Amino acid sequence: MRLKEIKKRVLSLLGLTVLNFIVNLVTKTYRIKIFNETAILKVLNNNEQFISAFWHGRMLIPWYVQRKYKIAALVSRSKDGDILTKLLNNWNYNVVRGSSHIGGKEALKIMEDKIDEGFSFAITPDGPTGPQFKMKPGAVVLAHRKSIPLVLIGTASKKHYVFNSWDKFQVPKAFSKVTVIYSDPIYVNEKSTREEISKLIQDCELELNKLQEEAEQIVNTNN
Repeated sequence: MRLKEIKKRVLSLLGLTVLNFIVNLVTKTYRIKIFNETAILKVLNNNEQFISAFWHGRMLIPWYVQRKYKIAALVSRSKDGDILTKLLNNWNYNVVRGSSHIGGKEALKIMEDKIDEGFSFAITPDGPTGPQFKMKPGAVVLAHRKSIPLVLIGTASKKHYVFNSWDKFQVPKAFSKVTVIYSDPIYVNEKSTREEISKLIQDCELELNKLQEEAEQIVNTNN
């Protein structure tokens, strides 16, 4: 390996470490209010695994509040994926790296394997490239195939930075008020037809957007 390449990797690692430190420091200042967390607790009390789904541009808070659970995540092999992997590893997630061009069937197989190992799974259903707030089939199909519940998560923050990206990625500012809302567990009937699953995907998209709107209303009306 050339000296220039070594230097580049060292600087990259240092940058990730510093960024990870800053994010951990800032997230501890958030004033988070969680609604309907019993949805997750009931599932766990029944010794069930679950799939959580939240929008790509709002992922920071759902990752943060779920760090106490046994959850796996599929992260692309990209520069953004390197940042997320560093953060999720620090938050005790089981991270699987996949190609940025990974196909749906391959991704589904990876997720199924992790569930078979005893992990729950977290998914950003409009990722990794959008369209924003449009749900892809993965979360619902995985819940159907593994017969475990799906829980949707809407989040909002009072003050935040917005990135100029396809998902309008948000990072709440330090000491910001944050609202998190869990849906009730959604169970997919194992005998569901393709048409019924397609309808459920549409319903989940509407429900997740509704939770997002409710979270925004709460955080912006409370003092």
